[in-house]
Amino acid sequence: MTNPEDLRYSRSHEWVRVEDNRTTIGITDYAQNELGELVYVELPRVGQRVEKDQPFGVVESVKAVADLYAPVSGAVVAVNGALASDQTPINEDPYGRGWMVVVEMSDPREMDDLMTSEQYATFVASGAH
Repeated sequence: MTNPEDLRYSRSHEWVRVEDNRTTIGITDYAQNELGELVYVELPRVGQRVEKDQPFGVVESVKAVADLYAPVSGAVVAVNGALASDQTPINEDPYGRGWMVVVEMSDPREMDDLMTSEQYATFVASGAH
């Protein structure tokens, strides 16, 4: 499993890429691997507000249904609409084409609660998921 070093990670297996006050969010390689082949994704609308640690969407695979949890609070400013009809980018390229939403953060200090790549790798290896 890869964990790019320029990202931050949540305990619920979402990744965050920060650019200025905006965060691009998706699920980690570990999460997509555990879920298996995804068959459905439900994401919020542009303009919708998301709250840290609260569900903002759903992914469904052939194995399970899982909530997506917002790693930060703010307003959704972009959604990867291509995922509505084709979820394979999440499985094939979770840190690139498989991005899900972009959120304009309301409190950048919430980033302090997220793990570095190294911390996330330790978290996953410990089995505390």
